[in-house]
Formats: sequence, C-alpha cells, structure tokens
Amino acid sequence: MEHFRIAKEEFVAVVTFSRPPANALSSAVLKEFSTVLDELETDPEVRVVLLHGEGRFFSAGADIKEFTSIASAEEASGLSRNGQLVMERIERFSKPVIAAIHGAALGGGLELAMSCHIRVVAENAKLGLPELQLGIIPGFAGTQRLVRYVGFGKAAEMMWTSEPITGLEAVEWGLANKAVPEERLLDEAKALAKKIAAKSPLSVRATIELLNAAKEKSFAEAVREEAEWFGRVFGSEDAKEGVQAFLEKRPPVFKGK
Repeated sequence: MEHFRIAKEEFVAVVTFSRPPANALSSAVLKEFSTVLDELETDPEVRVVLLHGEGRFFSAGADIKEFTSIASAEEASGLSRNGQLVMERIERFSKPVIAAIHGAALGGGLELAMSCHIRVVAENAKLGLPELQLGIIPGFAGTQRLVRYVGFGKAAEMMWTSEPITGLEAVEWGLANKAVPEERLLDEAKALAKKIAAKSPLSVRATIELLNAAKEKSFAEAVREEAEWFGRVFGSEDAKEGVQAFLEKRPPVFKGK
C-alpha cells in the first residue's frame, strides 16, 4: 500500500490515510482504498474499520491536478461514477466504518467521510463542499448524501456558499455523531470502535443491511427483510452465547458464528 497503513487493535483496523500535504483523493488513491477494503472484509481479526488522515487534514478534497487532464464530458462523468462506486462500496461494507475527522474534510474528503457509517469529528474541524467555488459540483454522491444528513435547506446553503461548518456545527446539523477536542479524537474514536467490535459480528452486519434497507426500500419491504434477518441471527452460536451470558450476568464473548 502506498497511501494507507493498517494497524489492528482488539478487532479494530485503524487505517491511516497518508498523502501529504493535504491527503488529496485521486482515482489511484480511491482504487487503492478499495483494495484495502477487500483485504479487511475477509480478515476475521477485523470487525470495525476506523479511518483517519495523517498530518493536518482528514482529506482536503479531490486531486484538482487530475481535473486538468479531463478532455470531455464523458471522461468527467466517468471520473464521477468511479468515485461514486467507491463511496457506495464503503456505505455497503459489511463491517462498520468510522471516520475520525480532524483539520478539514472538504469536497471529496467530506464525500468520503459521509459514505462512512459513523463520523467522529474534532470540534475545530472544517467540513464542507466548496466545489461551486471552482465552477463545478460535488461528484462523488455528495449532493445526495449531504441532503440525507442535514436536509435540503442546510445542504443547499453549504454547497451554494462554499463555506465549511465546524465539527460542533456538524453534530448540531446531524452530519456527525460526536465532536471532541482534537487531542482526544483518535482515543474517542477508538473507544467507540472497540465498543462496537465487542458486539456480535453477525448482528452488526445484519443491522448494516437493514439500515441501508430503511433508506432505499418501502417500510413494508424493509420490515419483511428485518424478520428474515432476525430468523438467521436468532439461530446463531452468538445468539445462544448472548442469551446465556445475560442469564449468567457476565459479558458475552462473540465469535461471529
């Protein structure tokens, strides 16, 4: 891996993105991150993925230099679609992905963060979609994910003004789960990741599928899917362990079986 390092701690894969000076996202970087996900998805020692940026930023956005080589609308659309597919891969990843955001998550950097399942932010972080300032628009599904999190009016304001919001505002607006002082960011994000990693991997995967179903399907379809997943999970060894641990008043030890 050229731009990513992986360290494992108690079923948590801490993935560090390093592409100085701004951790810009290029097509090659996104392809490399997809490879990282392929590796982590099949790793039994990984139950949660924690992504953060090295240096001053989470990611300051897409690699603008790459834009200068685009010669047609078709090429631009292809670049956008390839980025969208990587973001969708993250959103549908079978294990929780947490973004720990410091410095700035702008443009493609925020789109990357929004595709993660949970966002923990530094209170002084800057989050925004400033693409209109360049005469373009967000292209990695940012226009769609942002409105899901913050609503039409706030999404329009963020894009049309190109002005970022702080980590504290991101929590207030519904864009982030938790804001903490920057010096505590990684510790807080790791603590959350480890808390999730202690749960049954089967149950966690089922809820990822069902949370996505809630966004995409009718209520009737989604609750039918919930009943099917309930049946699958109920017969697992983890379910038996969870019930037995509750009766014995001890912490459960889940094995993902």
